[in-house]
Amino acid sequence: MTQVIPTVLAVVAVGLMVVALLAMASQNLAVAGMCFLSASLVIYLRETRFRNDGAGAA
Repeated sequence: MTQVIPTVLAVVAVGLMVVALLAMASQNLAVAGMCFLSASLVIYLRETRFRNDGAGAA
């Protein structure tokens, strides 16, 4: 069964990337930069807070 919060965070990160690419295409670089930064933070949050216990263990 999929976990809801990590899935939602992944969708939010993809949405922020799409918004950033559209902002870059329309020469709105401040918005694009903030969206890329926000997407990075969302990905970091997802990977550190909502990681499975066995993930990354060798």
